[in-house]
Amino acid sequence: MRVLVPNLGSTSLKFKLLQFPDERQLGAGRMQRIGRPGGDAPSYREAIRGVLGAVGAVDAVGFKAVHAGPRYRGTFRVDAALLSALEEYEPAAPLHNGIYLEGIREFRALRPRLELVAVLETGFHETVPEWAAAYGVPAEWRSEHGIRRYGFHGASHRWIGERVPALLGIEAAALRTVSCHLGGSSSICAIRDGRSCDISMGFSPQTGVENATRHGDLDPFAVLFLMDRLGLSTGQMRDRLVGEGGLAGLSGIPGGDVRDIEAAAAAGDSAAELALSVFAYQVRKTIGAFAAAMGGLDALAFTGGIGENSAAVRQRICSRLGFLGIDLDPEKNASAVPDCLIARRGSGVACLVLGAQEELVVGREVYRLLG
Repeated sequence: MRVLVPNLGSTSLKFKLLQFPDERQLGAGRMQRIGRPGGDAPSYREAIRGVLGAVGAVDAVGFKAVHAGPRYRGTFRVDAALLSALEEYEPAAPLHNGIYLEGIREFRALRPRLELVAVLETGFHETVPEWAAAYGVPAEWRSEHGIRRYGFHGASHRWIGERVPALLGIEAAALRTVSCHLGGSSSICAIRDGRSCDISMGFSPQTGVENATRHGDLDPFAVLFLMDRLGLSTGQMRDRLVGEGGLAGLSGIPGGDVRDIEAAAAAGDSAAELALSVFAYQVRKTIGAFAAAMGGLDALAFTGGIGENSAAVRQRICSRLGFLGIDLDPEKNASAVPDCLIARRGSGVACLVLGAQEELVVGREVYRLLG
């Protein structure tokens, strides 16, 4: 089976073509600045048309869809009910659901008979116990409106849950792992016995640690206070929360790219230094909390654009976690190339840098459903 896995961004389209069951990569590519002057395609439809023309025969398309509420947490064929759920929860994930809805519809318009499958980012976190997922809100909000902690980046954390035991040669059932997916969008997951048992992101991808332009944890009454004071509508506030917060808001650097922030901090920019300190502190605090939740820690894994590529951020995060048994090797950390170990020999906790394999996980789920 040939499975195409597109990764959709607001102006970009990355893809991999994978063959199953042997899990061989047949092709990959990237289109940028879609719909922008000088871009690779004038519209998403033309970008998708170009991808389909380039990859040839395809048996199914697997989408790393984000948020479709409590009914859809797993892997599903795309149908009208699923599309309706993605639309319903778009206000909770405005940067993600809209573009995936557009992409799904364009694939369907161009290849009406092609199997389309959604692998929801919330699926891996179905195993989080209710007492860790429930908010202290009225029962009606939880039962009728789906207000709960969902967690995201499920494909990435699922891969970490599989890859860490394989690299360490230890059964998953014997491991307590904290998975740190750090990038433009960041989340942390506690994995015990190979299953998600707690997550940093909650009802929406806005929550948890700071993201590039999204604020992370924030008192909802601060939002209500500013809406009243500034006379903002929910739509106006939503736009500001998803586009002006997080590392961008802290540093004052548009886009919130950690590479730009690190360069500014090295040049003496105090706001950039604050952004890095806040980010490292929140990640470190979450690691400690999840170690407490699991009754200890055996492995700490970093993945994602920041997690894989910024030795300085990994060092900042781990610098005060010695009490948990974490002891980074500075040379291994500085020269890390995924997949590798970066702790000193004798460290009480295995520390790893792992390459993200979200497309492979999505492809496996598609093959499991259809194959």
